[in-house]
Parts: sequence; C-alpha cells; structure tokens
Amino acid sequence: MIELAGVDFAYAPGQRVLADVSLQIAQGEFVAIAGPNGGGKTTLLRLILGLERPSRGRALLFGQPATHVSNRTLIGYLAQRSRLGVQAPATVREVVTAGRAALRPFGRLRQADHAAVDEAIARVGLTELERRPLTLLSGGQQQRAFIAKALACGPELLVLDEPTTGVDVDAQEALAGLLDELHRQLGVTILYVSHEFGAVEHAVGRLLLVRERIVFDGSPTALPRLWHDPSHVHA
Repeated sequence: MIELAGVDFAYAPGQRVLADVSLQIAQGEFVAIAGPNGGGKTTLLRLILGLERPSRGRALLFGQPATHVSNRTLIGYLAQRSRLGVQAPATVREVVTAGRAALRPFGRLRQADHAAVDEAIARVGLTELERRPLTLLSGGQQQRAFIAKALACGPELLVLDEPTTGVDVDAQEALAGLLDELHRQLGVTILYVSHEFGAVEHAVGRLLLVRERIVFDGSPTALPRLWHDPSHVHA
C-alpha cells in the first residue's frame, strides 16, 4: 500500500528533515509512527500522503506516485486537534455525513449513504449522541466523531495525526481500544502518528521511530524499555 525508497526531504537548502528513508507498509497493517518533536514524523506522514514531494527518492501510495493519487476517498484522515475546528455548531451526525458527502460532490446522498453514516456512528459508539453538537462532547467523544467521519467513505487507509493531544488518559485508552477493534473488524490499514505511543502499544503490530532517519522499525515488544520515550532515540 505504501512504499518509500531512498527518500530525502528538506524544506530549504541546508534544512534537511529526512534522509535516506525507505519503507514498505502492507495492506492491513497497524503502524505507529513516533519520535521527538522536530524529528520528522509529521513530514514523513505528509510524504506518505502526497502532501509533500521528496527532494530525492520515490514515494508511492496505492501503487501510484503519492502526489498523484486519483481517489482520495480511499484515505480517512484525522488531523491534529488544533486543526479540527471543533467550535463549529455541528452535530455528530452532520460531521459524519459531511465525510460521506465526499463520495457525492455533485449529487444528493442516497439511502446507502445514510446507512453508511449510521454504521460509522455506531462503530465508534456515538449512536445515542448523534444529535448532540460537538461543542457539548468531551475531547474523547469529539475524536470518535471525527474517526466516524473518516470511516464514512469506507477508506482503505486510516491516518491519525497526534490523536491523543488534549484528551485524558482514560480517553486515550478508550481510543486505543476502539482502533484495535476497528482494525480487527474492518482490516483497514492504520497509521497512528504521535510523539509517544504508549496508548496503542498493545494494539499496533509495528512501530517506526523517526529522527531524521528511521532508527527503529519493528514490533514494540522488541524495543528495550529504555527507548520507549522517543526523546531518548539518537540517530
């Protein structure tokens, strides 16, 4: 599903962020991408999604150049909370319906679309709150609503960028449980990007630690306890 080969990236000459990154992520994997702030994990994500072009090397998504993927509805993307706009006076159902509407940009939603919205809301456990404005929900419930929005199109790739920012420990653990369940039930490929990965350590099958390069790629259980804080990782 995802392939990077010999990728370098710099925002400006002399400001290299990533160097010689190569990786493959197969369909159905649950992968955490972690690392210290400024280590390059968000840039790596942007390269994977085709939002940035490598300075050198190749980035493929669904077998196509990542910058030219034609069907973006295959990607469910949950942005960082700072960019979610949760002050908008929209209900859970309106938010999730907006996600499904991406499939019908020039037409009205059909019965199957409304059924898909119902299913997405139910999968995240918000059916009883679907008419509730997001502003009245907890941080963890807001995250669930936006995950449902991402699921409404039936994506093959679900991407979460710093999803636990601003939510308490209980909500983080609940989110990890939800993602584990979605992964097992739907078989969707999940990329979970964070400066730490403790909340999902038991659920992910693979961990990438990024500090300019990929300094660790493997099972979280293979990582010595000393290194579970990515700030300790040295290139």
